[in-house]
Amino acid sequence: MTIPIIPFTAEAHLDWRALTQALTRGHTLPRAEIADTFLYRTPDTLLNRAAWIDGLGVAVKSATIFPGNAQAGKPVVNGGVTLYSDRDGMLEAIVDFHLVTKWKTAGDSLCAALRLARPDSRRILIVGAGTVGRSLREAYASGFPDAEFTIWNRSRAGAEALAADWPGMTVADDLAQAVSQADIITCATMSTEPVIKGDWLRPGQHLDLIGAYRPDMREADDTALRRARIFVDSYDTTVGHIGEIKDPLARGVIARQDILADYYEAGKFARSSDDDITLFKNGGGAHLDLMTSRYILDAWRAAQ
Repeated sequence: MTIPIIPFTAEAHLDWRALTQALTRGHTLPRAEIADTFLYRTPDTLLNRAAWIDGLGVAVKSATIFPGNAQAGKPVVNGGVTLYSDRDGMLEAIVDFHLVTKWKTAGDSLCAALRLARPDSRRILIVGAGTVGRSLREAYASGFPDAEFTIWNRSRAGAEALAADWPGMTVADDLAQAVSQADIITCATMSTEPVIKGDWLRPGQHLDLIGAYRPDMREADDTALRRARIFVDSYDTTVGHIGEIKDPLARGVIARQDILADYYEAGKFARSSDDDITLFKNGGGAHLDLMTSRYILDAWRAAQ
């Protein structure tokens, strides 16, 4: 049997809203078993993230991080996702690493926003003009087709470069003002110090936090967490691992019960009033890589 190798170009067959539906279905299945392993050869890293969902299958996402590649003009991060059958464990596909990561990350945030943001949200602020920022522009436009987009970046040149690819997108110079005017703020930076201040927020907003993935990283300050109703994609991959949640919990800024729900608690994962400030932490665990890879494989097969 020929094992399909699904390239990045397969995204021509994908749809953001369909992915969010696949993520929703995936969370009706038993909670995922997840495990991460790291191997190091300074300064290089091999990361393996594995997930098994009964009824959906098994995925192993491998990533090599070789910082020295940048000097040779090669990608720093490379890898692939191997997808296995839940029925017999047979290898079903190898999926492009960057394709899975792009659609998993932005799709995760869109899935939360469709539940937590006000449906009448029309002003979306993207904080961070990197690769993820571009993906967020695509994903959020699918979920909120009438929205106007603004981009803020530490380097205005980076913001202008992203905005140039999207007619009508504006560039913000004053982050505090841009946050106060937005209905949805989606933040994808590599910051270890908060860039979003809770004092800038107003009732009715939705704050989507993506960038922090280590215990020493934060994108929003303590005031933002105190003012917001907090949700995560998975307790297992955020609460004890990511500084956005772990740090304020450890210092008593918030309590465990202040984290109201993850995706497995569909009935609780919702806005309760138009005046809520909702905050979502996108942790992006391996179970989401599995759900996304399965969606990509199904869409690719349907297009053949």
